[in-house]
Amino acid sequence: MKKIETNLLDCYVIEPNRFGDDRGYFSPYFIGKDFDELGFERVVQCNRSMSSKGVVRGLHFQEDPKCQAKIVEVIQGKAIDVVVDIREDSPTYGKWFSILLTPDNNKQLFVPRGFAHGFVALEDNTVFHYLIDNDYAPELEGGILWNDPEIGINWDEIFKEYGITEPNLSEKDINREPLSKCKVKFRRGK
Repeated sequence: MKKIETNLLDCYVIEPNRFGDDRGYFSPYFIGKDFDELGFERVVQCNRSMSSKGVVRGLHFQEDPKCQAKIVEVIQGKAIDVVVDIREDSPTYGKWFSILLTPDNNKQLFVPRGFAHGFVALEDNTVFHYLIDNDYAPELEGGILWNDPEIGINWDEIFKEYGITEPNLSEKDINREPLSKCKVKFRRGK
């Protein structure tokens, strides 16, 4: 496994080992020491979601005491994955990072606790796979506005590059507040 730093503190791109030939490939999943190296305590859930081209999900988080870290990958299709550091005591607070995730590029993203997470599907039937380190608690779900101008994610450039004319969002995500009005407070290491 290769762990690559991003511009956000504690957030990493992961390139798992891959072995194969003309018949296909095999990629061993994480083992204990790999999780330890990331600071990922345990796997509590494995989730999967499917989205059509142009669907934007996010920017989501889960509040304490059920805050979650995630390891995400695309196992079918293609997506731009986006994270925002919303830990108030972090030197990268309010900054964002994005990455193209596909089955072929063999990349995953480690999303630490205290980050907002989202993505845009670039193809129909894009399937995300998530490893999550804490229980799902719908009463603690939260989020920030996906296109918060203070954060400045380059959604328009992404949409133009991939031929998305109208992003498809849930009503809940359209009506979220910007980060500056977020009442939930996160700190590093929590």
